[in-house]
Amino acid sequence: MSIEAVIWDFGGVFTTSPFEAFNRYEVKRSLPENFIRKVNSTNANANAWALFERGEIDGRAFDRKYLEESTALGHPVRGCEVLPLLHGELRPRMVGALLRCKRHFKVGCITNNMIRDDLAADGAASPAQEIMQHFDAIIESSKAGIRKPDQRIYLMICELLGVAAQACVYLDDLGVNCKPAAQLGMTAIKVVSEAQALEDLARATGLSFP
Repeated sequence: MSIEAVIWDFGGVFTTSPFEAFNRYEVKRSLPENFIRKVNSTNANANAWALFERGEIDGRAFDRKYLEESTALGHPVRGCEVLPLLHGELRPRMVGALLRCKRHFKVGCITNNMIRDDLAADGAASPAQEIMQHFDAIIESSKAGIRKPDQRIYLMICELLGVAAQACVYLDDLGVNCKPAAQLGMTAIKVVSEAQALEDLARATGLSFP
């Protein structure tokens, strides 16, 4: 089946990976390497991270629950200290690739995100807000009430775009989120680096991305 749509994750795709910021924070706080990722992946479907991404708790509850969970794992970390680490540096070539894909295919975004409300650092527009205007369809976990890797969220974006899963390319920086996309028949691309992702996207779509 020919490609009709390209579907994108946001963080770690259009921006640099938050894992780099997590590791810098860990060094600064003298925490074990990858401790933040350990907290985020422990009890992955029901922890503070999952609840906040599904919009089931607010920012203050996330802050408290994250502190409880990290303390139980040996090192107290407040949730409000982790959230600012999610803002990576923008990848201009990836944004350019989105705009080029939009001229040839439908484009959609599935993002596991959080309603920042009272924990928002300031009122400035985020890179996400600037880029989101280009998508034909967007699903945000905090609004949809489900999050990747729940397979339903991939089917939802296909329905919104009016395409079959087999006609989609999907990009995400997490293998756990690429797996259900591939199982549905999407051409899944795990984003390890900007250059690698654009090479893989070029092969999948037949387009070039300078």
